[in-house]
Amino acid sequence: MPILCGPVSRAYLVPRHVEELRGPVCGVAGMVSTGSPDPAAVRDMCDVLSHRGPDGEGFHRDNHVALGMRRLAIIDVSGGDQPVFNEDRSVVAVFNGEIYNFRELRTDLLRRGHTFRTNGDSECIVHLYEEHGADLVHRLRGMFALAVWDAGKQQLLLARDRVGKKPLYYREAPGQLTFASELKALSAVAPGAREVDPTALHHYLTYQYVPAPWSILRGVRKLPPGCLVTWRGGRMEERRYWKLDFSPSPAISEYEAAERTRELLLEATRIRMLAERPLGAFLSGGIDSSAVVAAMARISSKPVKTFSIGFEDARFDERVHAQAVAQRYGTDHHEFVVGASALEVLPTLAWYFDEPFADSSAIPSFFVAKLSRQHVTVALNGDGGDELFGGYTRYARLAHWERFPFQGAAARPVFKRLGQSLLSTAPPGSRLRRAGRALTLLSETPQRRYARMMSYFMPEEKDDLYTEWMRRATYGIDSYELLERAFHESRAVGRVNQLMDVDVNTYLPGDLLVKVDISTMANSLEARSPFLDHQLMEWAARLPAQLKVRGNTTKYLLKKSMEEWLPHAVLYRPKQGFGVPLAHWLRTDLRDVAWDVLTDRTAAARGFFRPEAVRAMLKEHCAGEDHTRRIWALMQFELWHRRFVDQPLSGPPKTGGQPLRQIS
Repeated sequence: MPILCGPVSRAYLVPRHVEELRGPVCGVAGMVSTGSPDPAAVRDMCDVLSHRGPDGEGFHRDNHVALGMRRLAIIDVSGGDQPVFNEDRSVVAVFNGEIYNFRELRTDLLRRGHTFRTNGDSECIVHLYEEHGADLVHRLRGMFALAVWDAGKQQLLLARDRVGKKPLYYREAPGQLTFASELKALSAVAPGAREVDPTALHHYLTYQYVPAPWSILRGVRKLPPGCLVTWRGGRMEERRYWKLDFSPSPAISEYEAAERTRELLLEATRIRMLAERPLGAFLSGGIDSSAVVAAMARISSKPVKTFSIGFEDARFDERVHAQAVAQRYGTDHHEFVVGASALEVLPTLAWYFDEPFADSSAIPSFFVAKLSRQHVTVALNGDGGDELFGGYTRYARLAHWERFPFQGAAARPVFKRLGQSLLSTAPPGSRLRRAGRALTLLSETPQRRYARMMSYFMPEEKDDLYTEWMRRATYGIDSYELLERAFHESRAVGRVNQLMDVDVNTYLPGDLLVKVDISTMANSLEARSPFLDHQLMEWAARLPAQLKVRGNTTKYLLKKSMEEWLPHAVLYRPKQGFGVPLAHWLRTDLRDVAWDVLTDRTAAARGFFRPEAVRAMLKEHCAGEDHTRRIWALMQFELWHRRFVDQPLSGPPKTGGQPLRQIS
């Protein structure tokens, strides 16, 4: 019988001074050189990363390497400092993240004769390196960005977790490699090297994020998920060590699949509940976060602390569904409401995100992390459920479109001509204009059709937006090749599983995981994602597509497996997403801000975009055409540029406003 929760606390968000947000979670930085490294530069980088980890710092230097870290203490609070060393101190490591199977690893390493000085997870890394070298990454179950220096070989190893939950940037120079958890840390020690990479900007305008291996700054790269780097004697090699396999597995019954889903989710949740600090969960009211909360409630002997975000605009408010789950499991539930005044936080987000980032759900993500941190240090979430179990309606839509008649190569030019005709003549915001977009999509190959669906700016829209200089700088660069390559490399059978495979390698690490890492780290909160446990992922990926998307029903299997755990109304309501009423805000509260930011002399003088094209876009949006995502992407780039390129690097800006008001 469901247990009713106690009183629900709510807070209405009005931003206040942001310096209060600085505090715990790990960040790493370092420099390796054929000459002498600069330890002062490494300390400067760690100072910039202080918001990720104020519970401690640590440094190591020898003739050719300097390593540093900032720590948020979650496990072995009193004794888990870094860097960590092997027995003779010839191997040293720093790492950002959590290793959930460290106890099993530790037991095995002790049996092999290794000696431990701490009770935390980080010391396992140096001993695993002694046993397995770079292949240690295959033994780790968790999230990580790590650096291991082998003094005997004079070799540095950098590695990032399988799906990219923890970030790692690096800059290579002759005889030297510098790395850090955040781009701003690298910028702090090379202030003269903050030049926008036009190729990265070109990709950003397509995808709303800068995809790896690019960064927005020329000369700085992101280490892609599931990859490692070895550096020795001035030579660097990068290789991929893991890719999720979507090839089909042997047949399994629906009942067995549902049972196994529950078992794996419970196990993935259980190992992520290990912590010496307060722990809770984000609860949006969607299936994924609700399933994680249900699993936590089955494991925990105490009420789970849950946190939800809501909006004054009822079309975007999911709190009633979160409340249903909270009541079913008797959670200690807290709600927060965001209005347009929360947009005052935009300069702060530009500072924390390091790169232009146009996913507007970063706003509620930032605030739910901010308020959660007042109660807990670790928060579990539902990230990954959509990509593993087929949660996006676009999967069903594209599968349906592929059954549409007359889709051969001969029909595509006809669709294209009809679509372009409607787009050029139909009034802004009209049904005919929407029909024109649909026909344009049907004129593409399935791969480019999906790329256009995921685009903020289509290629022709970018061409119209760009100045002549920007057109020349990006000539011949096709942003859609990134998605086409992901399609080509997929081993999935059937379009639905192939689309999920593409998302796991692009949208998930480039957008969703960046958003969660930055939003939580900015607030010194650690986020953990049970659905992104690699063992659960490897099992779910190989399930047949009909267990994920069946007709118009998305997440078919996950919904079936959760019928014993969650209310029917939560499972079978239409997917809402974690959006904000941005289109409305850009025509009301945010209208003047958008015009000021995008049309003043500073923005017009950048040389990337034609001012008349930007003004036309703003006017069309106010007239009814929906340019929300494109305007937002341009705003986030301009705000980022003003913060990171136009000004000397400093701490996060202060945001005015009244204190948060708790109401019962």
